[in-house]
Amino acid sequence: MNRYVKPLIPLLSGIFGCAGVALSAAAAHAGGDTHLLASASTMCLAHAPALLALYTCFGKLRTAAPAAILLGLGNLLFSGDVITLYFRGSGLFPMAAPIGGFAMMAGWLAIALGAVFGEKTESTV
Repeated sequence: MNRYVKPLIPLLSGIFGCAGVALSAAAAHAGGDTHLLASASTMCLAHAPALLALYTCFGKLRTAAPAAILLGLGNLLFSGDVITLYFRGSGLFPMAAPIGGFAMMAGWLAIALGAVFGEKTESTV
């Protein structure tokens, strides 16, 4: 699993960073109530560097892969839902944003659990 997850982490980080800046600009310049765009921007801009940090310590943190999956999918669900709600008037599916939010919280807790389980050790063969 790790060999499939690791290359996706910087990809998601870059996409989230770009989306966060674009959504921030849209929230600043779009008319009407833009709190949904601002919320999605905040989540993207918070999780882009977190994913990049997970990528840099992937070989040492035991929980890096599950944390990255939870943060990435959670952010996609949460941000995707609120963006869809803003532009279409309805979300992706019922409870998509709360599910995404809980997944992101679980991702952050997975990072914290990495401290409890300690670092990965190199096996000597």
